Amino acid sequence: MNKKEVLLELEIESLGFEGISIARKDGQVYFVKGGLPGDVVIAQLRKKHKTYIEASIKNILKKSEDRIEPFCKYFGNCGGCSWQCLTYQKQLEWKKKQVIDAYERIGKLEVKEYNDVMPAEQNLHYRNKMDFSFSASRWLTTEEINTGDNFDKNFALGLHVPGRYDKVIDIQECKIQPIEWNEILDAVRRKAKELDISVLNTHKNEGFLKGLCLRNSLKNNETMAILVTNPPATQEDTKFLDWYKKQFQEDFPNIISIVHAVNPNNSVNVGEIVYIGGKEFITESILGIDYRISPFSFFQTNSYQLDKFINLICNSAKLNENDIVWDLYCGTGSITLPMSKKCKEIYGVELVETSILDAKKNAKFNNINNAEFYVADLHRKEIDSLLNSLKIPDVVILDPPRSGINKNLILNLLKIAPKKIVYVSCNPTTQARDLMILAEDYNIKEVFPVDMFPHTYHIEVVTVLEKK
Repeated sequence: MNKKEVLLELEIESLGFEGISIARKDGQVYFVKGGLPGDVVIAQLRKKHKTYIEASIKNILKKSEDRIEPFCKYFGNCGGCSWQCLTYQKQLEWKKKQVIDAYERIGKLEVKEYNDVMPAEQNLHYRNKMDFSFSASRWLTTEEINTGDNFDKNFALGLHVPGRYDKVIDIQECKIQPIEWNEILDAVRRKAKELDISVLNTHKNEGFLKGLCLRNSLKNNETMAILVTNPPATQEDTKFLDWYKKQFQEDFPNIISIVHAVNPNNSVNVGEIVYIGGKEFITESILGIDYRISPFSFFQTNSYQLDKFINLICNSAKLNENDIVWDLYCGTGSITLPMSKKCKEIYGVELVETSILDAKKNAKFNNINNAEFYVADLHRKEIDSLLNSLKIPDVVILDPPRSGINKNLILNLLKIAPKKIVYVSCNPTTQARDLMILAEDYNIKEVFPVDMFPHTYHIEVVTVLEKK
């Protein structure tokens, strides 16, 4: 598009992949940021692509019947809950449609029936993990600018603006995290400003404070705080660490684990652990099995949905006591260990060594003796040597990252030919791509979408495949 402002009246028709709203006019497709089906808008055209034009909303002439008032003051700036302006029932309907579109359009898959999305009973304060960033480049919202107040643009503790790794919104309150965490954020912010502590400048990789991760156990109401920094360089940095290790925990009794990690690189979410005060882990429960969660291990972020979600996966496998099961991309064993109660033997494979260490500890902690775990990169060509050394499975569980499964692994699975595959995915588009290859030898028996992330476009899908 040229630099001159081009405006166009559009009616939003649907929601597509990753929640983008779609309009069509005179044979042209428009991707309109922030629209809902039924909205009639004046759109400002931004960028022309081969098959569509990007646009943003200048003004809403007619609101969709499904549009509601957002519950968060950072809506439109923070990218976390982009669907909070849409009624929850419609969120579920569009998530189901997103799965169907991916399966039919990308995978060309034949599915007799799609189950409705399993809803989340708790829509707010449901996350058990939040990663916050410190930044020397604060993003001011339109509302903040309009107040005319003077803000410290060189300090922020909060969440990134979508597409801007260098800009952070200073978050005072987040509606999807436990309520107490808002007070924790405020206490850390106050202390950092009181001591005039430097925060991360991503362009120069300078500044002491980099990230703050909070993790929570629903079972025991325990919180773990993980502070990621550069190495301390001033007396003030040391004073801040002293406060964090001592007074901070006294002020918030639910914080039972204080972790300090150092990372001299640009990352704000991980680092080398140099201090742990209190417990080394927090404990969560899934279907009666206790999990010890260490600072950087992966664990599903919605504890309220976990029992229903994992129970669905276990039941959909329809295991018997003589079955051999593989759980590929097993993480800390959140699926492996509950499933071990229903089968003869189960093998978990995962790339992240700390997750496998946690999985082994969790198996021992729960007196589970029929689960074995291996550290391996499932996307390496040499993976077939490990797979061939394991007992041939009756059932394979797949729960890969958003990027999906490597084709080499899929071909190995087709050779191994288990009777059943249960494919769990947080990205129906890459899942559909993988299923297209597996469908050569497998029938898709059932598809179960599960809402683990209310007010976002994200959806988990549990798909059951049976050998033809």
